[in-house]
Amino acid sequence: MSFLINNREPVYLQVVRYFKEQIATGKLTGGQEIPSRRELASLLKINPNTAQKAYKEMEEHGLIYTERNFPSRITTDEKILSGVREELIQEAVDAFIIAVKPIQVPVDELVEIVKRNYQTEKK
Repeated sequence: MSFLINNREPVYLQVVRYFKEQIATGKLTGGQEIPSRRELASLLKINPNTAQKAYKEMEEHGLIYTERNFPSRITTDEKILSGVREELIQEAVDAFIIAVKPIQVPVDELVEIVKRNYQTEKK
């Protein structure tokens, strides 16, 4: 499990984002079992309370579910699963626009720069 902690965002939100990224890329799929809260805390070297808070957040948003004493699983709700990818893309685009708008770059030029850099980065 590859996970880097940054200091700009609460750790539990970074854990939630990590799970969303894993779902968006298909590394985690609907119904798939995920580590227990304690296992996750140990794997990521984070406080167990932080792992608990991340799981609570994901449960509240319907990303995961836990039935009685069974392990937590990724939701099987296709609407939620497909929405995760869209949400991550929209968040990235919004942050990009906020950062670049003050520079007043024409949209056509911006699109061309993004295309060129995206294609170069993928190689």
